[in-house]
Amino acid sequence: MRDAAVLLTKVLIVLLFAVLLVGQVWIVPAMAEDAASTAPEFAGLRVPGIVLTVLLLVCVQIVLVCVWRLLSLVDRDEIFQPRAFGWVNAIIIAVLAAVVLVIAGMILIDRAQAGSPFVLICGILAIIVGLGIALVVVVLKELLRQAAQLEQDMSEVV
Repeated sequence: MRDAAVLLTKVLIVLLFAVLLVGQVWIVPAMAEDAASTAPEFAGLRVPGIVLTVLLLVCVQIVLVCVWRLLSLVDRDEIFQPRAFGWVNAIIIAVLAAVVLVIAGMILIDRAQAGSPFVLICGILAIIVGLGIALVVVVLKELLRQAAQLEQDMSEVV
C-alpha cells in the first residue's frame, strides 16, 4: 500500500510540475499581455506581474521537489535520517518566500492603484494560508524530529 501511495504521489507531482511549467512559459505571459491590452493604463505592471507570478510558481515547484525527495526517503525507509530535515526546512523557506512574493505583489498593485477590494481580500487570504502552511510544516518537522529521536533510542536499545 505504501509503495503504491508513494508512486501515485510522485506521478501527481510530475503532472503538477508540468502544469506549472506550462503556466510559467505560456499561460502567465499570455494572460499578462491580455490584461495589458485590456487595461493599457496598467501595462507597466505586465513585466513585474510576470516576474512575481513566475517566482511564486517556482516556490511551488521547489516544494514539489522537496516532497519528492521526502517521498524517496520514505520509500527507502530513511525518512528519519538527518537529511530529511534539510528538505523540510527548504519547504518552510519556499512557503515563506511565497508569502513575501504575495506581499510584494500586493504592494505593487496598491502603488499602481490597480487593485480592487477582491484582490486585497485574496492577497490577505493568501498570506494567512501561506503562514498557516508554514506553521503546520514547522509542527510536522518537530514531530519528525521526535520520531527520529525515538527511532534512534530504539535502535540503541535493540
